[in-house]
Amino acid sequence: TLDEVVSVMNDLYSVGCQILTLGQYLQPSEEHVPLVEYIHPDTFKMLEETGYKIGFLEVNAGPLVRSSYHAARTFEKIRKTNIEGGK
Repeated sequence: TLDEVVSVMNDLYSVGCQILTLGQYLQPSEEHVPLVEYIHPDTFKMLEETGYKIGFLEVNAGPLVRSSYHAARTFEKIRKTNIEGGK
């Protein structure tokens, strides 16, 4: 549920996670595990906004987003934030 996802987001942030990537499994062929529910991009947008409100430095969220999504840009943003923030 969305409440469970937000709860996990809060848990991740509370243990020091700074980068959050939210994607969705999409069935690539009939031979793969079937899709249970398609999550609308608007829901991912809401989760992205929630992630920033929680305090994550970078949130990438969408049905096609994977952990490597904008990885270099995200790394540079975190590195710069940590250097400028004195961390």
